[in-house]
Amino acid sequence: MTTPKVVLAEQLSPATVEALGPDFEIVNVDGTDRDALRAALADAAAVLVRSATNIDAEAISWAPQLKVIARAGVGLDNVDIPAATQAGVMVVNAPTSNVISAAELTVAHILGLARNLQPAHASMTAGKWQRSAFTGVEMYEKTVGIIGLGRIGGLVAERLQPFGVEILAYDPYVSAARAQQLGARLVTLDELVAKSDFITIHMPKTPETLGMIGAPQLQAMKQSAYVVNVARGGLIDEQALYAALEAGEIAGAALDVFVSEPPVDNPLVGHPQVHLTPHLGASTAEAQEKAGVSVARSVRLALAGELVPDAVNVAGGAIAEYVRPGLPLTEKLGQVFAALADGPLASLDIEVQGELAGYQVEVLRLAALKGVFTNVVSEPVSYVNAPLLAEQRGVEVRFSTTEKTASYRNVIVLRGSTETGEQVSVAGTLTGPQQVEKIVNINGYDLELPLTEHLLVFEYWDRPGIVAKYGAILGDAGVNIAGMQIARNQKTGKALSVLAIDQALAAQQVQTVGEVIEADLVRAVDITA
Repeated sequence: MTTPKVVLAEQLSPATVEALGPDFEIVNVDGTDRDALRAALADAAAVLVRSATNIDAEAISWAPQLKVIARAGVGLDNVDIPAATQAGVMVVNAPTSNVISAAELTVAHILGLARNLQPAHASMTAGKWQRSAFTGVEMYEKTVGIIGLGRIGGLVAERLQPFGVEILAYDPYVSAARAQQLGARLVTLDELVAKSDFITIHMPKTPETLGMIGAPQLQAMKQSAYVVNVARGGLIDEQALYAALEAGEIAGAALDVFVSEPPVDNPLVGHPQVHLTPHLGASTAEAQEKAGVSVARSVRLALAGELVPDAVNVAGGAIAEYVRPGLPLTEKLGQVFAALADGPLASLDIEVQGELAGYQVEVLRLAALKGVFTNVVSEPVSYVNAPLLAEQRGVEVRFSTTEKTASYRNVIVLRGSTETGEQVSVAGTLTGPQQVEKIVNINGYDLELPLTEHLLVFEYWDRPGIVAKYGAILGDAGVNIAGMQIARNQKTGKALSVLAIDQALAAQQVQTVGEVIEADLVRAVDITA
């Protein structure tokens, strides 16, 4: 068995390599050297980068065996996510690795502005002693406005509370109750801008948030106010900020991020009222270590075929422990469904019934699609490209949940139709303390049978002697029946038999069973791990 190759395209910590473990061939390469990168990616299963290596569509095309791209950090500007998704490659990052570091840098900048730390330091290194020139202000009883009360904004709020400040917050996606928990009061953006002595912004970079703090907001601020940006370059309009500083509309600013990095010919660089740092939000030993270790763990999960919560091109987030056992069950149900279907799919409905409906279970949709296509298409199927495969094949996919279920605590149902109009359905559940995977319905027939590696399913007119016939065929072939269930439809007079067998049947053997018992439907189901 070939050892999977993992390429480290940039310098990563020893802890990162340790987190990967001994199961991989680790190759170090300079990711900025495109020729060296191309050679390394030729047989790579995974590549880990920071910010210097550009994993674009061309680089992805060099890596036919690539399963995961890992960015040891938060931003993904250097990874072509659509190209990766198209190729079925998972993209992961470390979204929470730098939250504490970024929050602490924000607080440091606020305190630095309040006490003029940077200009005072520069003055002293120039040989001057100008105490009166750098009189600052206390934080006590000042108002701090936080734009964006997510992970980092919330940490900033928590860290500023002991200073005795009033905290205002603007975030259209945060409830008043959540803001209150963080010691903040939700207000409109206009009120926050007008009342705050210090404003810090922690929003994602989107077309809607670019220039969010522009000329109108800067003009509405107090002349004694300061603005801080440790989030993303461009959230504050740099030209408008320079104009506001020159006009005396605000007292100063602190920036860690810029529209163009490094900032060249930027008038804010060297401005006496602006404190600058070179994008240091994640630049702590702890954050770098967390990022590397986090993505290393994600790489291990991805290469093991498991869903990775930090994958950015996969729907869903962290998976609840109650939901997790349903993933392999749903994948297997998808394989059963695909084996039962005779021809290309036109539609697929995935329904989660029972207590699971109270959880975030969108991930089960991905598991179902992965199972459906695993033995259908030639390319490797993952949680990443399974929805794309459905879209490319014109399969209409619907997903729903309901707390109602008739006989079991939870049931996962897959229903659909082929392009010829054939209707197919399969349902399964997990039972008992051992969470045994069971099939509980096939095409409307109720049953309860453990879900095993090899199944034989057939539907026929119910009459005496059928079991003896197929039992003899399988016995002559040396195939042992490990378990079986027969379900009957009294209205139609038909029956469905599902056999759990110890080995796969050849196509001719399956055909023989169908012919001997005159089956309307006969399918062999071989489930791959």
